[in-house]
Amino acid sequence: MADQHTPRSLIVTLYGAYGRERTGPLPVAELIRLLGAVGVDPPSTRSAVSRLKRRGLLLPGRSADGAAGYLLSPDARQLLDDGDRRIYAKGGPPLAEGWVLAVFSVPESERSKRHLLRSRLGRLGFGTAAPGVWIAPARLYEETRHTLRRLRLDPYVELFRGEHLGFAATAEAVARWWDLGAIARRHEEFLAAQEPVLGSWWEGREPVPERAYRDYLLALDSWRRLPYLDPGLPAELLPEGWPGGRSAVVFAELHALLRDAGARFVHGDGTGVDGTEGAPEPYRGVAPVE
Repeated sequence: MADQHTPRSLIVTLYGAYGRERTGPLPVAELIRLLGAVGVDPPSTRSAVSRLKRRGLLLPGRSADGAAGYLLSPDARQLLDDGDRRIYAKGGPPLAEGWVLAVFSVPESERSKRHLLRSRLGRLGFGTAAPGVWIAPARLYEETRHTLRRLRLDPYVELFRGEHLGFAATAEAVARWWDLGAIARRHEEFLAAQEPVLGSWWEGREPVPERAYRDYLLALDSWRRLPYLDPGLPAELLPEGWPGGRSAVVFAELHALLRDAGARFVHGDGTGVDGTEGAPEPYRGVAPVE
C-alpha cells in the first residue's frame, strides 16, 4: 500500500489491538520484542516511542515489578475508542442522521492552522462540498468534535447537521465531494496485499501465535487507515462494483482468525514462528526510553 508500516504507526496499532487490555504500562522491553517481530529494530522503536511521548499519546510509568514502560494517555484512549467504531464497523450504514457540515474560517496570520484543519478533516473522512465547507455522514460528529478539541482547532470551526436537498442527485454530489476513484484504489491495494494472507490461513491448521500476531498487526495497521479515507457511505451512493465491502470482509475474517491467537504471543505464552514452544526472549541490553 502507499502508506508504509512505520514504527510509530505500528506502535499505535499495537496499543490499539492489545495495549488497552493492560492495567499498567507496557514495558519497554516488551515493546522492543513485539515490534521486533514485525521487523522494527530497537533504535527505531525507541525513537518512535519518544515521538509519541512528545505528542502526548504515551505516558511514562513503571510496571508492578519496576520495569520502565509506557501507557496510553487519556487523549490516546479517546482516539483509539473513536477509531474502534470505524475500524470494526460492519458495512456502510444508512444516512438516517443526515450529514455533518464543518464550516471554518482561519485568520491569515494563522495559516498553518488552516492547513492542519484541512488535513485533519480529510483524515477524518470529510469531503469538500465547497471552499471552506466540508461534509461527512453525521455519525462522525462526535469523533470530529473530540478531534478538533484535542488539537485546539475548535475555535475556528462551526459544525452543523442537515440533509442534502439538491440540486444534483446525492450520488452525483458525493462523486464531487470525495475522490471515490482514489479511495477505491486504496481498497484494491489492501485486497491485493491481504487476500493472499487470508488464503494462507484457510488451510484450517492451528494458528501459530507469533505468525498470527505478525499477520494480524500488519493487516490491522494497513486497514485502520481505510475507514478514515472512506467515510462509509451507503451502497446506493457508490459506484457499481465498489471494493470497500469486500475489503471489510477480508479484514473481518483476518480479525476473527488471528487476533486472539496473536494475543498469546503478546502475552508471552505462545509458540514461536517455527512452531516451537515458548515465546522468543526479549531483546537484552536496551536502555529504557526516556
